[in-house]
Amino acid sequence: MNIIDNEILDSIERWSMRELRPIARQFDHADEYPEEIVEQMKGLGLFGATIATEYGGLGLSAAIYARLVTIISSVWMAPVGIFNSHLIMASCVQRHGTEAQRQKWLPRFASGEIRGGIGLTEPNAGTDLQSIRSVARREGTHYVINGTKTWITNGVHGSCFGVLVKTDVHAQPRHKGMSMFLCVKGDGFKAAKKFKKLGYKSIDSAELVFDNFHVEAANLIGEVEGQGFQQALSGLELGRINVAARGAGIATAALRDALRYAQERHTFGKPIIQHQAIQLKLADMATRVEASRLLIEQAAKKYDLGERCDLEAGMAKLFASESGVDNSLDALRIFGGYSYSTEFDVERYYRDAPLMCIGEGTNEMQRIIIARQLAERNPI
Repeated sequence: MNIIDNEILDSIERWSMRELRPIARQFDHADEYPEEIVEQMKGLGLFGATIATEYGGLGLSAAIYARLVTIISSVWMAPVGIFNSHLIMASCVQRHGTEAQRQKWLPRFASGEIRGGIGLTEPNAGTDLQSIRSVARREGTHYVINGTKTWITNGVHGSCFGVLVKTDVHAQPRHKGMSMFLCVKGDGFKAAKKFKKLGYKSIDSAELVFDNFHVEAANLIGEVEGQGFQQALSGLELGRINVAARGAGIATAALRDALRYAQERHTFGKPIIQHQAIQLKLADMATRVEASRLLIEQAAKKYDLGERCDLEAGMAKLFASESGVDNSLDALRIFGGYSYSTEFDVERYYRDAPLMCIGEGTNEMQRIIIARQLAERNPI
């Protein structure tokens, strides 16, 4: 890690403590979109964090980006989703788009002038992306898209989305008939509703509806049909590293708050940290945090080298997200009755953490990916 990377991480940590920590509880409970924070994130360059410098981004490696995400998530996880979903879309363009597409879109993505996300999930297709039903039909220089996407982060406040559709509904295997388009909101494309959620509040998760929406053929990423499934999967590699980092951030926050509380709270005449039952929990919590960090670093390094990392990203996502859940629950137990008070942040960690076990591919699917990769890499 160089001096510039250190400076970026230090500035993000200071910003998180100064700007996010004082308002996180208020905005979470009100489920209010943090407009001012979004503007600050533009100024910090977060919407271009992993976009190459030649296109106006910060050009951060996945390893540094993951550390940045962990830092922010250890204060307030939700805002990370605003730029992470956006960067998955940008990654698809940067890795698979034509040079003309990179020149046109990436500088505007990096500045935050255009913000959005990735449109994969549908009412009947989540982890099984090949079951999507949204269709794009070619008509001259345009495609006409019909379908619905659901649980799309930035769906209300975002303006542009990388949308996975079927351009050939008869293709076998099914993934060969899938393509991805950059779709800007307009006639025939709108956010139908915002979902109310247990956690991950303040950030809009919405349903997107396409009703005879016309999109230029030039917005087909890579300008070749049938490559959308692979483009989506490559974007999800970065997404899974990010989700792992978010889980690690929540686990870190839970440990930090529990460790402080255990030294402040007294029972039976001494701080509860002196009770063995509390010590055992804190030891497990700290170990999960450290193990998560190492797994994330391993996955990010392989991603930065351009190597296949679905095994490593799957392991990191699986372990770190479960660590977020486990640590948040242990923190609740350490806080005792006060954990149910909205005056403490541990109840928010507990509500936010389970999403990390579901998003970017469920942890059940991560286990299947890991097992398959183990078999493929270790044939007998």
